[in-house]
Amino acid sequence: MKRNSLKLALLLLVCFVLAFLNLSFAGSEKIVPANFHTGHFIFWQIRLPKMTGAILAGSTLSVSGLILQVLFRNPLAGPYVLGISSGASFMVALTIMGASALGWQMQSWLGSSSIVLSAIIGGLGVTLLISGLSVKVKNNTLLLLMGLMLGQIIGAAQGFLEYFSNNDSLKRFVVWSLGSIRNITNTDLLIYFPIVATTLLVCLFLSKSLQLLTLGEYYAENLGLNVKRHRLVWICLSSILTGITTAFCGPIAFVGISVPVASRLLFKTSSQLFHLVSCCLIGTGILLLSDLISFMPSQHLPLNLVTTIIGCPLVLYLMFKQKTW
Repeated sequence: MKRNSLKLALLLLVCFVLAFLNLSFAGSEKIVPANFHTGHFIFWQIRLPKMTGAILAGSTLSVSGLILQVLFRNPLAGPYVLGISSGASFMVALTIMGASALGWQMQSWLGSSSIVLSAIIGGLGVTLLISGLSVKVKNNTLLLLMGLMLGQIIGAAQGFLEYFSNNDSLKRFVVWSLGSIRNITNTDLLIYFPIVATTLLVCLFLSKSLQLLTLGEYYAENLGLNVKRHRLVWICLSSILTGITTAFCGPIAFVGISVPVASRLLFKTSSQLFHLVSCCLIGTGILLLSDLISFMPSQHLPLNLVTTIIGCPLVLYLMFKQKTW
């Protein structure tokens, strides 16, 4: 336990270092104490919201992935693989492109919150559908394949919307779908931060029930846990975390599936409370590092490209190791 606590403290230190580097160098202009006066606006209005967005996105996607892997008892489950991100993306596409094609003014009624609500509803809908399938389909591999096929079906419907959308709506959606934390503003954080902070605190508070769910439904029920109710609560929490991040940052691949894997490889413990905290730190580190790497070339790279390069090797490692719970 002492060794795990030391690793956790080291992770926290790494996150602080990456946050400092992100604030100083993740952009076209370096911000150091010598030019802080001229970079004051960039720091407060661009770099700080972007860094905060990276922390929130890394934490939410990682915790969402951990929840899904516990619920489905499969280390390859995640928001991206099970089609949850696709569901959130489709609802955002419907809000941006479908509403404009039909002449609806949904976004003018609700403002930017329409995208947030759409993403959460889309993620929740797919998660509930997958959860319903998991009751009848006990084979985890088959369930993952169903999630992938569901994602393809949703992607096809999304392509239909893109084909018939007008140029302005299509361009807006394509830019959003590349995944980015650069466009997060302080105004966005007034919505993003409270929802994420509240949901993560609820996850930490209910971590005991998540711990019982790792034992299996039969043992959890014998220990007095209302499995159906708690399962539904965790599904809703996972959908909120995925949906809110997808709304503000676009779909970000491989973080939700790779970070829980990294947490289990790094920390040899069965404590889900510990993994919830470690996933927040590892996810934060990966997003901060990815954002920093994306600014290294002369032209800014899409965030999805960098997270895939970092996250994919971890998933491949899991598949080759064939570790079980």
